Amino acid sequence: MIKRKVLHEFHYELRPVDRGYANRTLYINLEDGTIKSKPVTRQMKETFTGGRGFGLWLLWNAIHDDSKWYDPENELVVANGPICGTLSYPGTGKSTVVTLSPLTESVIDSNVGGMFASLLKGAGWDALEIQGKADREVIIVIDGDSGQVTVEEAPFEETNSPVLATKLLSMMAKNERDKRNISTLTAGEAAEHALIGMINSSWYDIRRQEIRLKQAGRGGTGRVMRDKKIKGVVVRYTGWNANSNNPANPELIRKASKRITKEIAALDDQQNQMRKVGTAHLVEIMDDYDLLPVHNYRYGSHPEAEKIDSSVWKKLFTQNMVDGCHYGCALSCSHAVDGFHPRTGPYAGEFVLVDGPEYESAAGLGANMGIFNPLDVLELNYYCDTYGIDTISFASTTAFVMECYEEGIINDKITGGLQFNWGNADAALEALHQMARGEGFGLMIGLGSHRLKKLFAEAYGGNARFLNDIAVEIKGLEASEYMTKESLAQQGGYGLATKGPQHDEAWLIFMDMVSNQIPTFEDKAEALHYFPMWRTWFSLHGLCKLPWNDIEPADNGETDEPAKVPQHVENYTWLHEGVTGIPVTGNDLILQSEKVYNFQRVFNLRLGFGTRKYDIPPYRLVGPVTVDEYESRAERYDKQLKDEIGVDPEGLSTEEKIAVTRRYREGRYQRLVDAVYKRRGWTSNGVPTLRTLKRLGIDFPDVVKLVAPYQENSAG
Repeated sequence: MIKRKVLHEFHYELRPVDRGYANRTLYINLEDGTIKSKPVTRQMKETFTGGRGFGLWLLWNAIHDDSKWYDPENELVVANGPICGTLSYPGTGKSTVVTLSPLTESVIDSNVGGMFASLLKGAGWDALEIQGKADREVIIVIDGDSGQVTVEEAPFEETNSPVLATKLLSMMAKNERDKRNISTLTAGEAAEHALIGMINSSWYDIRRQEIRLKQAGRGGTGRVMRDKKIKGVVVRYTGWNANSNNPANPELIRKASKRITKEIAALDDQQNQMRKVGTAHLVEIMDDYDLLPVHNYRYGSHPEAEKIDSSVWKKLFTQNMVDGCHYGCALSCSHAVDGFHPRTGPYAGEFVLVDGPEYESAAGLGANMGIFNPLDVLELNYYCDTYGIDTISFASTTAFVMECYEEGIINDKITGGLQFNWGNADAALEALHQMARGEGFGLMIGLGSHRLKKLFAEAYGGNARFLNDIAVEIKGLEASEYMTKESLAQQGGYGLATKGPQHDEAWLIFMDMVSNQIPTFEDKAEALHYFPMWRTWFSLHGLCKLPWNDIEPADNGETDEPAKVPQHVENYTWLHEGVTGIPVTGNDLILQSEKVYNFQRVFNLRLGFGTRKYDIPPYRLVGPVTVDEYESRAERYDKQLKDEIGVDPEGLSTEEKIAVTRRYREGRYQRLVDAVYKRRGWTSNGVPTLRTLKRLGIDFPDVVKLVAPYQENSAG
């Protein structure tokens, strides 16, 4: 029997969800012990919808203008959304975590799958809002069966996610069957030390009889969690089912669910094989189109990429399992490798389960660092998850370190003997273990690329311009794993994203580069309005994006706008009306997102960011930085010099060609920014205009006061 010491407790009335909303949020202050229920107002629903919107609004009202991520008033907010928990439709189990980011020093949102979101709603809450810092290690327990919330002294020494989550589950579960009614949030030992720490959300795999994990990876959410001395958050709710949202019109939900479920059954195996390999199917596609990041985004393909492509993962993943991270998800894309033996670290030689890798992890921990041994990729993936480290930020920062090491900017003395040559998995793994132990060069990698590039210039004499060019981060956040040199629209998708270069806001590479569907600046600007807003919409409702376009109707290519997958947009209008009772069009859904997206842009401004100078990508994402980069694609670049720029490459040195190409591409990017700002209703400095704020109904007095000084500023 586990001895549990309750520090603070709160009892509340159990009541059903109504049309997708629990209609209250749970506030916990770890410093003074306050636990209370806060109402969800009509204005909150109409303006911020749910999920990410609720998280931003709660955080906005909790902090001061000069608050930092480590200040007690910073909050960790976890929210679901009205459509979240619709078990019959795939991909309805997402939480969104919102906090001030240790990496970007601005507001970050990070979405995560699993069962936490649905069980939190079932327990009676649309959001969990945690403020303050505990004076000792604690866990938070939300019991939706008894109507009790407790803050308890942490009963276990362990911090690493798989072990701790399993212990918390065993502590709470009445029996084996009850485990499916419980979900946890945990981080790991490295999240205590690294700014790139992340949060794991669990669900119980009833077939494997093991804890499975999904990640709120971006922006340092796990570092905030551990700074508050939270070891774990546990939610329990028994009996969540297809009717628990108390939807207004279940027939509309059944109509949408029936249509997409038939598509998945009939078409998934011939399209992206999400049920067999999940997002890892992208590895070979990206390699084929010169979009797979290799050696810190220098190159877009590699002859050894086949060693980490989907055919390899298909053999390593345990097949014929139901791999949905949310109960009932027919897409079933959350794959795992059972019985893996790590060769390093504290779990060396043990049998462990590795969740994934997803595409981002395979590309980042693999090709971007020059590692093409799939077992090394799996081990890096396992320890990132176990220690609570974002695979994208770790991979991109380590790839940056490897390039600096290869270029002689840093050496063995600086790295403590670790040799960061391309492909050295042993060095990367040891850096991870050091991060978890809170020692060595691993701690430097845990700072992220933005801080390292400054450190390498100031402390070790590196060329600041070169380091700025090759550190692949924007706004302090490392880019997700796609090469963007030949896609101006995707450069804009990364540079103009509210939180930093994350693909969940805009992924336009194929529309732009492969299909040439958006040739003009105006076309690109329209795409960079619609798709970021559309992708934002998922985070308002607690939805996964994969069922939108990783499975498509057989006749989707015959529609007027196949990139939008119009039949699936129609599905979501049915889902929205079915759950909430509010009829909507596709344009109405975009309007919901515009409100939240523009509010987040203003939030950035409040924190000292949110203007044009923060929207510029490093040149590595725009064009060739080094001679070997240019010469690896010399025929392509020479042709562009002649045909697009109007400069004859004959007789020019490679350095001269790079300089001409750079001037052209950087100027082209600025023209794109102008077009996007105009389309979004922003000033030429990237600030939403008062007219835009009024149109969206977010012209609150403090918002107007904040943006007013920027309305006449058209400088860059």
